[in-house]
Amino acid sequence: MVYFFWYKIGITTSALIFKQIKMKNIMNFKKRITLGVAVALLSGFAFAQTLQEGIANADSHKYAAARQIFTDMVNKNPSAENYFYLGNSYLTQFEPNYEKATEQFTKGLQVDKKSYLNRIGLASVQLGKGDKSAVNEIQNIVRDSKEKDAEVLYRAAEALTLFGGATNADLAIDLLNKAIDRSAKNGTPANYYYTLGDAYRLKLTASPQVAGAAMTAYEKALPTASNKASVYTRIGTLWMQAQQWQQAKQNIDRAIATDATYAPAYKAKAAYDIKYQQNALATQDLVSYAKYADEDSDTQLEISKLFFTNEDYGNSKLFLDKVFDKVEDPIKYKLRAYLRYADGEYAGAKTDMDTFISKADKMRVLPADQGLEGLLAAALAKNEKDETKKNALIAESRQKIATVKAAKDETMKWDEELMKINGGGTVNQAAVDAGPTTPKIEEFKKKVAANPQDTDALFHLANAYQEAKNWNGAILTWQKMIGLLPDWAPAYYSQGLAYQHAEQNELAVSAYEKYIAAVKPAELDANKETLSYAYFAVAYLVKDKNLDKAKDYVAKSVNLNPGYQDAINLNKQLNK
Repeated sequence: MVYFFWYKIGITTSALIFKQIKMKNIMNFKKRITLGVAVALLSGFAFAQTLQEGIANADSHKYAAARQIFTDMVNKNPSAENYFYLGNSYLTQFEPNYEKATEQFTKGLQVDKKSYLNRIGLASVQLGKGDKSAVNEIQNIVRDSKEKDAEVLYRAAEALTLFGGATNADLAIDLLNKAIDRSAKNGTPANYYYTLGDAYRLKLTASPQVAGAAMTAYEKALPTASNKASVYTRIGTLWMQAQQWQQAKQNIDRAIATDATYAPAYKAKAAYDIKYQQNALATQDLVSYAKYADEDSDTQLEISKLFFTNEDYGNSKLFLDKVFDKVEDPIKYKLRAYLRYADGEYAGAKTDMDTFISKADKMRVLPADQGLEGLLAAALAKNEKDETKKNALIAESRQKIATVKAAKDETMKWDEELMKINGGGTVNQAAVDAGPTTPKIEEFKKKVAANPQDTDALFHLANAYQEAKNWNGAILTWQKMIGLLPDWAPAYYSQGLAYQHAEQNELAVSAYEKYIAAVKPAELDANKETLSYAYFAVAYLVKDKNLDKAKDYVAKSVNLNPGYQDAINLNKQLNK
């Protein structure tokens, strides 16, 4: 009995032990499964978080930082998806790098030959290069995917939004709405909504319905946006597009208040300030943009372009010179050509334009570039001794200026620039150096060379040139001053005076009128006397060509300064 008891106990105990062991193993197994799922979920979360960080950096114009994140993703996990995101970072930067994008998409397809994302990537490259058949290819890829994957739908729409233009806006909108619908269960990323807003803006219509749809999309992005400054900036630029400037300014200011380091907000604010001809404020905005955007060479090149747009040639050249040898984009030659043209370095500008046109994709050559070639041909013709070559340059100039004007491109005032060239009004440094100099001139030349942004040194240099009657020096130096301080009216008056002394009367008239336009109402009393002189000068210079204008301007001169005898005399003469 005892034996049996213990036997029974033994069996029971063994069974219990077995059950306990079995249960423990099962529990451990379940635990391992649970932990595995948790690890997978955490890994997925980490991936999503890293991906969103990369997207956020790109949106903040920190493309180098974004590209580094995507590169790290590839190094840790060389998946087809990660290759796509790295490749796509080369497409969404300021100037797409199609070669490097193609390289990464191809690697992604080597990992997974069916990868819809990388197939879309390659089609995007073709579309970006101007191959319209790529639109059909993108549609085919979407059909192959059965429209199940929200990200595939989104990236297809993104490609169409970036490179497809207005004709493909509706297709992009349709795909984005589908992407938003497919992603709703897990939470739609903010970039899906704000890209939808961008797609609506492609439609090139002032329709309130279209603008309202774009605004609705942006507003839907706000709750989930990691940086709401991004959305406020987009809303601000949408109001700018609608020419509702007060609302635009409010939203851009709100973006900066939300995140004072969000670079694109300052870029948008600069555009607003340029619209209102507040170029000095625009320069400050661009300095802030440069501070918070990437310090990589490509971004610095973009900053140089922005300063050029603001007619701040000094800062534009400063940023370009820093990175010229570090960037591959042939656009650098084009930018330098424009800067050299502004400085009267025509031969160098011609070389740079030729280099740009030979290296750049043909679709990147704009009508304005032909216009610049026309101006350069006219300038080079001035000093050409060979009559055959001279006539060829003149013919080229006329043809290319006609082309740019027919395209209604207003990048430059083409007729005014031609007038400067043909009238000898465009001045280069060689012409300045050929004129008289003084110890004072040499002193301030050194100061300006050490710091081209030193407006005080430029002011004294310009006056020193005027004292020495080196009118070319005065003209060029005042022009540089205007580039740095475009809102400072006295520079235009002084330049007009220099042009007049140099007997460049048409250009003198233009400069005087710019001075008159630049004087703000609040500054009227302080500038009455000088304004009177400017009105008189214009009246005197145009009296033989435009009597009505001369009468109008001399009357304004007398009205501003009733004791100005020269104006009184001219007024009597013109009204006999």
